[in-house]
Amino acid sequence: MQFSGYDTRSLMTVAKRPEQVFVRGSGSWLVDHRGKRHLDFVQGWAVNCLGHASPVVTEALARQASQLINASPAFFNEPAIALADFLVRHSCLQRVFFANSGAEANEGAIKLARKWGALHRRGAHEIITFDHGFHGRTLATMSASGKAGWEQLFEPKVPGFRKALFNDIDSVTALIGDKTVAVMLELVQGEAGVVPVELDFIRQLRALTREHNLLLIADEVQTGVGRSGSLFAYEQFDIEPDIMTLGKGLGGGVPLAALLAKENVCCFEPGDQGGTYNGNPLMTAVGLAVLQTVNTPDFMAGIQQRARYLESRLQQLVGTHGIVARRGMGLLQALVFERDVTPRIVEAARLLAPEGLLLNAPRPNLLRFMPSLNVSFEDIDKMIELMLLALTRR
Repeated sequence: MQFSGYDTRSLMTVAKRPEQVFVRGSGSWLVDHRGKRHLDFVQGWAVNCLGHASPVVTEALARQASQLINASPAFFNEPAIALADFLVRHSCLQRVFFANSGAEANEGAIKLARKWGALHRRGAHEIITFDHGFHGRTLATMSASGKAGWEQLFEPKVPGFRKALFNDIDSVTALIGDKTVAVMLELVQGEAGVVPVELDFIRQLRALTREHNLLLIADEVQTGVGRSGSLFAYEQFDIEPDIMTLGKGLGGGVPLAALLAKENVCCFEPGDQGGTYNGNPLMTAVGLAVLQTVNTPDFMAGIQQRARYLESRLQQLVGTHGIVARRGMGLLQALVFERDVTPRIVEAARLLAPEGLLLNAPRPNLLRFMPSLNVSFEDIDKMIELMLLALTRR
């Protein structure tokens, strides 16, 4: 593709990208190569938890870059130690392994569960996951996912994943066997259409896994780091996972993820797990700065206030423009439409002038909203205003 002096043919085609290059951003706004501003309610799929060009992120990067960028995972470094200690002190888990993406953290969770099964469950290795779930794009995490259209992609897949129905405890019970080692799930299924786990189901699931001596793996790549309205979504369900994964918002825009586990589950030995850039001081310094910002009473209260306001503004639209429902948790929300029209709405919103709006449609009848955790009430109102324009022009 060639446009406006740009030649993008050197890039592999892995997404349908418009003729547009973003050159700078601030808070909830992005500016493209033509100077047009766009209100961003995607934020890199919930990655930029403090918005674009957050001073918290940029200052931590500059400060750490002047001291130490990478010393190799073969050695300890101060930011990684500090970030791991922060995560342990503020969660129910005792050990941390840092990675570069949510998929990599989930891959590590799968490996850890299988190693634990080899040691404690007579070689059990199967993991029960869920239809419509999404855990990443490595071969193992794609195999664990239940995303429609992936069944025949990159065959043969990694064996050992059995799919249950989300929020259906009987479907999980029916799949448990001698080879089962764990159950893995998102606490809000994002790609499935922002479907939260039900309280009764997750509590029954925790009891079921304990009854059968199985691990419970919580994929909080999207819901963690305040997105759900608490530091971790599991806190709102009064359960404790054995393994948890984090990503996206953990780095506030830089590539950082984490695999956390209970002490009695940690069975990796030297050489079992690693990665060239994992836990490097540059990324972990940013992660620590992000968490120190998010995990304060005032900031968390602000997330909850913004979430309630966003929910109320979206709920007001239900029953209009073919919108049949709102659902979500915290600052991860969705609108459900009666027909498959949302790709056209996303395009119409982006093309609005003089200011565009960036939205996400993970399903053809659904819009997903993932603003920064510090999005202003004014920007929420502006998003509703622009979306209403797009709804009339699709």
